[in-house]
Amino acid sequence: MPRRFPLYAKILMLFALNVALLGLAVALLVRAQFGLGRDWPLSSGANERIDQACDLILSELGNQPQSKWSGIVRQFNDSYQGRVQFLVFGDHSQVGGPAVELPPEVRQRMGEHHGPPPEEGPGRPEGDGGMMPPPPGRFPPRDSRPKSIVHTSAPSRYWVVVRGAVMPAEENHPMPVALVVMSDSLSGGGLLFDLTPWLMIGAGSILISALLWLPLALGINRSISQMTRATAQLAEGRFEVRVNERRRDELGALGHAINQMAARLAGLVGGQKRFLGDVAHELCGPLAKLRVALGIIEQHAGDEQRVYVDQADEEAGRVAGLVNELLSFSKTALGASQVKLRAVSVAEAVNDAVRREQKEGIRILAEIDPTIRVMADPQLLTRAAANLLRNAVDYAGAEPITVAAHMRDDKVALSVADSGPGVPEGELAKIFDPFYRLDASRDRATGGVGLGLAIVKTCVEACGGSVTCRNRQPNGLEVTLLLPAAKMQA
Repeated sequence: MPRRFPLYAKILMLFALNVALLGLAVALLVRAQFGLGRDWPLSSGANERIDQACDLILSELGNQPQSKWSGIVRQFNDSYQGRVQFLVFGDHSQVGGPAVELPPEVRQRMGEHHGPPPEEGPGRPEGDGGMMPPPPGRFPPRDSRPKSIVHTSAPSRYWVVVRGAVMPAEENHPMPVALVVMSDSLSGGGLLFDLTPWLMIGAGSILISALLWLPLALGINRSISQMTRATAQLAEGRFEVRVNERRRDELGALGHAINQMAARLAGLVGGQKRFLGDVAHELCGPLAKLRVALGIIEQHAGDEQRVYVDQADEEAGRVAGLVNELLSFSKTALGASQVKLRAVSVAEAVNDAVRREQKEGIRILAEIDPTIRVMADPQLLTRAAANLLRNAVDYAGAEPITVAAHMRDDKVALSVADSGPGVPEGELAKIFDPFYRLDASRDRATGGVGLGLAIVKTCVEACGGSVTCRNRQPNGLEVTLLLPAAKMQA
């Protein structure tokens, strides 16, 4: 057997690989979508959308006097249906948008953007530190607009601070401003956070996980299903079944053990059947001589001795019946591999069995469609039907015995039902075992040796079928033979 690779090791390796791939995918998305500065939670798409909004707002503000800035900002806020609020602040006060008290964290972040005072020179601001205004007629490029995002609590809000400059209509030099975007959620109505990449990575993660785990799950399920079917067939006595043992893990080892068990059981059961057949065959000779001797003694025995001779002959007859049943059972079981199946008429086989087992006072109702045919050996099918009828005749009483056949998918169900006492539910699974009898109702005085139904099972299985039984309501037993149907000839 090849070297095993434990199943738990496969699971752990796949789990580690799954986690590594998902982590790599998330890392790549974060690296592609986010920066590492103050504005790292903002994706590149969000930065672009914010820059576009800033361009529009700053452009509109530059075309109007400062007294109309609040109205302009209000129009932008209305366009986002209240999900985002734009606020404009100068160096010392709010100059546009609804009046809002900025949290200290936001004010601190706004102050950080001023930075240390630059050196004085052409184009540099003088005096108290401030952001260098752009040359007249120009806005600062997008790359020079620092952004930062702040999350505050009570209430929970997200703030994006963008520094820029605007050229008021009544002024002749740019005015530095801070544009603040306020939102109650990180999505900001689609402005701050784009959910699409995360949905894509989520779907990709599910797909990757499925591609990793599905082959393993399907392989385990396939092996377990195969072993379940195999053990069920072993329980029914079909020891020729085998399972795939090529897997190099615990399931492969289990399959190998099942195959070994099936081979061992097949050898043991086959040896037992051969032993029974050999014993029965060896008993035929001495038994025949014994019955001949009893016949000679009977001719010379007086009236007093004749009683004992009759008793001995009766016991010898029972032994002969047992030997014949043993021979039939062993021949049927051992000759199953040599059985040649052909299309057989169910009606003809049942009619032959009825003629064999018909007894006075017992009604056997057999009305079977003559077109129903099965793949079977005709002798084995007739013997199985005859044994079922004999069993029903012995225990059905005066009630009629019904024989019926009908199609069930690609098989034919042949059933024999009586109205006898039935069988206890706990004993139904045992009545097809060799030498099994119900002591309460099936003893030597009223029944056989317990091989009749066992022979039925071996005959049917030799033809590739199966046999089941159930109790009828209110009383009676029904035994059903399920055989492969023969193809209809055109």
